[in-house]
Amino acid sequence: MKNISTDVLIVGAGPAGSTAARELAAKGIDVIVLEKKPEIGCFKRCAEGITLRGLTDAGIKPQKEWALGHITGARLYPPSEKNVVEMKGDRMAGYVVERKVFEKWLASRAVKEGARFMVKTPALGFHRSGEKCIVKTRYMDAALAIETKLVLGADGVESKVGRWAGIKALNRISDYHSGFQYEMAGVNVDDSYIHLFFGTKVAPKGYLWIFPKKFSANVGVGVLTKEIRNKRPMDYVHTFIDAHPDMFATASPLEVNAGGVPVAHNTEMVTDNVMLIGDAAQVVHPLHGGGIIRSIKSAQAAAHTALLALEEKNYSRKRLMEYQDWWETAYGVQMAKLMKIRSFLERLDDKDFELLAEVLSGEDIMDVIDAKVTFLMKKLITKPSIARLVKKYLSG
Repeated sequence: MKNISTDVLIVGAGPAGSTAARELAAKGIDVIVLEKKPEIGCFKRCAEGITLRGLTDAGIKPQKEWALGHITGARLYPPSEKNVVEMKGDRMAGYVVERKVFEKWLASRAVKEGARFMVKTPALGFHRSGEKCIVKTRYMDAALAIETKLVLGADGVESKVGRWAGIKALNRISDYHSGFQYEMAGVNVDDSYIHLFFGTKVAPKGYLWIFPKKFSANVGVGVLTKEIRNKRPMDYVHTFIDAHPDMFATASPLEVNAGGVPVAHNTEMVTDNVMLIGDAAQVVHPLHGGGIIRSIKSAQAAAHTALLALEEKNYSRKRLMEYQDWWETAYGVQMAKLMKIRSFLERLDDKDFELLAEVLSGEDIMDVIDAKVTFLMKKLITKPSIARLVKKYLSG
């Protein structure tokens, strides 16, 4: 295959990459998307939950092919699994999706607009040549070079594009969760809720989840990486399954996935000719680690900036900073508050989690997720056991 050129090269065909490809191709931009895996959508690091509010905000209508489990709320379980907090209402309504189908659906929409996808085609490196970039890859075992004006790095948490471009894209180990998940058939839970379990024995500085789908359920755990010593994330899942025979007596795994999730935004997002989107830009929610909708929103914003850069023939960091400025305006203040809340929650012990379950309602928890903390301080400041932490980590 001869060397080729394109206006925009996107590395990674996840939700961010395919969304950006569609946005650009729909405007007549020549776009190529590289995916190193042989199949789009495989090897998920995701519990696959999406709220209807998030989909609507991203301009996506649920499709029966991928919106499998209809969720009306969430149940949060303290260590004792008593005083369960229920979260319901419009902010919680949504779906557990079939990520493999969802990602192929997103890619197919981009293809319909004119984008080209190349699977089993890893990016191997790049260098700049004048105002353009030359990206090295291997397609069907043949070396290939692709010349492009812009590179969008949508290559996940271990983004090589970011490193090659010199973007400071590494998080501290304290800002990573290590995850392990089974997709299981035969799990016995109320499938109209997602189920979240907390406690130092269940998931230190993280949580364990059950996300029901139509024919199965995702059962997984995310624990703060620095807390992992003698017990692996997989071990926490196995311990939980063994302790809940009522849920798992007839259950059996269909799939296993594992990987890291960044839970802080400690990265630059742009440099000359390059923008990072999705997990590569570490746009996940710091409390629950969800990132599908934020990834899609980041891709839409980056595509908008790319269109203007192409029109102006200006691919400098200064021009592309419009995208990073958008992020800071849209999410910067909220992220700072969420990081404070995360710091607070990571210092709680099991007794504190029990207290939270006693005093907080589902609506309160939703406000926490949305970074509204004033009410939380008022409710907890009178509780002697955690008042000191509230003052230290949530004030100011």
